[in-house]
Amino acid sequence: MNAAKQVIDFRTSKGFTKAQSDEHLRVRSEKSQNHALATGNYDLTREHLNFEITKGGKIQPIDKTRSIPQRIAANLAARGIKDPNEGLEEPRFRTVVNFILGGSRERMLELAFGDQKVNLAKGADNSHLKRNRDIEQWAKDMYYFVSDRYGEENIAAFVVHLDEMNPHVHLTLLPIDQNGRFAYKKIFAGKDKFEFKARTLAMHDAFAKVNEKWGLYRGTSITETGARHRSTEEYRRLLDEECVTLEDKIENHRKVLSGLQQEISLAERRVKGLTSMVVNLENERKTVERELDSLASAVLDNADGKLSNEEKITALHAKLEDINAKLADKKQKLSEAEEKLSKLKEEADTVKERTDELRSEATQAATTVQQKVREEVTKALYENVVSDFRLRLPQMPDAVQLQLDDSVLMDVADHGNHIVACAMMLFAGYVDQATEFAKGHGGGGGGPSSGWGRDPKDDDREWARRCAMMATKMMRSGSGRKLKR
Repeated sequence: MNAAKQVIDFRTSKGFTKAQSDEHLRVRSEKSQNHALATGNYDLTREHLNFEITKGGKIQPIDKTRSIPQRIAANLAARGIKDPNEGLEEPRFRTVVNFILGGSRERMLELAFGDQKVNLAKGADNSHLKRNRDIEQWAKDMYYFVSDRYGEENIAAFVVHLDEMNPHVHLTLLPIDQNGRFAYKKIFAGKDKFEFKARTLAMHDAFAKVNEKWGLYRGTSITETGARHRSTEEYRRLLDEECVTLEDKIENHRKVLSGLQQEISLAERRVKGLTSMVVNLENERKTVERELDSLASAVLDNADGKLSNEEKITALHAKLEDINAKLADKKQKLSEAEEKLSKLKEEADTVKERTDELRSEATQAATTVQQKVREEVTKALYENVVSDFRLRLPQMPDAVQLQLDDSVLMDVADHGNHIVACAMMLFAGYVDQATEFAKGHGGGGGGPSSGWGRDPKDDDREWARRCAMMATKMMRSGSGRKLKR
């Protein structure tokens, strides 16, 4: 039986959304609850067993009164630290590191429920289960390890889910250094991808030392196997979290656009009203001016009525001044209203354009995750085929074995993981490293010639195929024969 493996998976983000928080804390409306039950592997009869760990390693029921974004805001405010993404139209800084901590399903279920029988069938009733203390102690060990390594004050949430197929932890960590500054690159990434890889491997090794106590061991590095250990729920969550930020942005943009359209409608009505007022005042001014011209002529023609006409002229001049004042005011307001309307329309066009871009990004994100899932299924099928072939090979007649002796299938059966690792290096352009890897793992090391390289006409699939064939050749022994089985 294979030893149980630990699962350590982490991804960065430029913030934490309410939708993600609701998922972690299990804050759901009836509609979202029904959706979760229909699409995921949740067990409502085990949800009450979920818990979280807070400051000092205290175990308590999940606090649903404060979302994780609210917790993050309170954490930063108490420490006098400003979120660098605050006020930006689009967040640019990586301010959250999301960890999933767990292990092989059988072992994690054993830690969570001991020897109690758990029915993992969809819709099963597991209300009889009680939470085993081992899962609490394991979670506390993980909490203390993270606290010591990254600072307890940087743990925004540490939530343990026991209501899914595989018990696990969701850790929300703020990458803040000792100087109170967000420093993801300094803490996790390092100066380049090589340092990032070294730090990541060291982190997995450090976690493994803690997990050994609980029968969970370090797996083979993905640099050799290319494997990722994620459960069905984690893949679904990956899809959700990959798209949820984009979906939130789209929804926010939709709301902004809706509000802008309402403002535009009001602004258009105001422009229309002010335009009508200006037209009416201009018509009224023309009428008064005509009356003044008429009275001025009457004064010249009728000396006897001069006093009376002058009084009328004075009144009309006063009226004209009032009209001109109102007209100047309305024209000024009309100009401002037209300028505001123009800006609103420009802003609406910008928001609409960005919304369309976000929709495209969301579609691409979903496609990318689906491709990742397809890759994992393909890898699993590949491993099953190789395993089955290895089992059947000794039972095959000698003539069949001889016929297969120089085949790619036999090469893959002998040292498939090494071929994959070598091919990955070639695909990335690391020819020297691939050659050294092949030599170091028993291959002849006969690397690509000077003309080796990717043809501009090759798509990713064709280039990957060429790399795989070259890696197969490189992993054969120097004499041209394959490695001894």
